[in-house]
Amino acid sequence: MNKLDYSNPIKIEKGIYWIGYLDRDFSLHCNPYIIIEGDEAVVIDGGSRTDFSTVMMKILQTGINPKNITHLIYHHYDPDLCGSIPDFEEIINNENLKILSHSTNNVFIKYYGGRTKRECISTLNYEYTFKTGRKLKFFMTPYSHSQGSFITYDEQTKTLFTSDIFGSYGKRWELYLELTKHCDKCTSYTNCPLGKKECDIEGILEFHRKIMTSKIALDYALDIIAKLDVNIIAPQHGSIINDRNIINTIIKKLKEEKNIGIDRILNGERL
Repeated sequence: MNKLDYSNPIKIEKGIYWIGYLDRDFSLHCNPYIIIEGDEAVVIDGGSRTDFSTVMMKILQTGINPKNITHLIYHHYDPDLCGSIPDFEEIINNENLKILSHSTNNVFIKYYGGRTKRECISTLNYEYTFKTGRKLKFFMTPYSHSQGSFITYDEQTKTLFTSDIFGSYGKRWELYLELTKHCDKCTSYTNCPLGKKECDIEGILEFHRKIMTSKIALDYALDIIAKLDVNIIAPQHGSIINDRNIINTIIKKLKEEKNIGIDRILNGERL
């Protein structure tokens, strides 16, 4: 993988850009994205208020006029996704701007002080179509990690925006996840046989243990994802996965993990 310039937006597929912020001193990275299709654009999980200046600078660097952003998609209602809603509204300044999420998320999203109309994805029959015909499809993943959590699939590029699913912790973060063939069968997550100082798989597993509500909820979501024809996983935390073999490895590792959310407590672990 060529060295990436994180000071610029990074194109991950046709019309899709990572517009996030890199902080080497922090173990949790957020990944906002923008999809630009013709003269339209949608922002996915736009980020916190503190990151807004960086995110907007990168949107401008793509060449799109912010006024052409028609929708803000939020997979759940946490502040690391939604905190910058008022800032987006101020810059876009378009009364036709809409927030797309699920109704159970929209109940909480309104408390960020936004004036934008909030629309439930169910009223769109769980899909959004650009004027060109490019289509985004939405799939519910309830309680992974909130009641109204969902994921977004771009049919054209087979890119799946998974929100917190496939997220991870780790200070040695890079935009793309790279694993070796050895990682598929390895179980020594705290003492890497290859000498890596930080195990990428352990960072993913630990994130899901702490963030997801339960194994049954996570397995439900993973079963949906496994059935989709996906080339790229673009999570809101952690690293992008652009290798189907690695996607399958991570799904397998997550399915094998027993101590997810409340199951950690039921299995005797103390918080």
